[in-house]
Amino acid sequence: MSFDRNRLPDPITYFEELGHKLKGPHRAKWKTTNCRFHGGSDSMRVHVHTGAWVCMSCGVKGGDVLSYHMQAHGMEFIGAAKSLGAWIDDCKSEPNRKPTALSPRAALEVLGFEATVCAVAAGNLAHGLTLTDADRKRLLVCSRRITRLAEDFA
Repeated sequence: MSFDRNRLPDPITYFEELGHKLKGPHRAKWKTTNCRFHGGSDSMRVHVHTGAWVCMSCGVKGGDVLSYHMQAHGMEFIGAAKSLGAWIDDCKSEPNRKPTALSPRAALEVLGFEATVCAVAAGNLAHGLTLTDADRKRLLVCSRRITRLAEDFA
């Protein structure tokens, strides 16, 4: 299975099929439309050749129609690519992967949080503070979570 960027829909067609009215001079590379993320009118810009998009008001942005599709529909990369017809079945079997409890995005959020807890504890130790039993137990929880995620995604 693989991603083929050339199979992504034409940006103008994609955005117009979603109901966006792209406004601007005929030859303009960037067209203006409404932002569905914050409900603003005429605040989002869409590049008609690449599909890159950015809202000048709320700041949400992406590099192509795939990134817009992921953001607008809350999808992961492969699911969005499949729904847009840009995911090709090359008849190779996928490696057997055990199911994970979290999506990759959620796993990164957990890792970030657990790393912050570890960093705070390290900072406290560096400043001469003694960790309580509860602190030590929480660090063990951090260690187990990080190890589990490493096993799930390795």
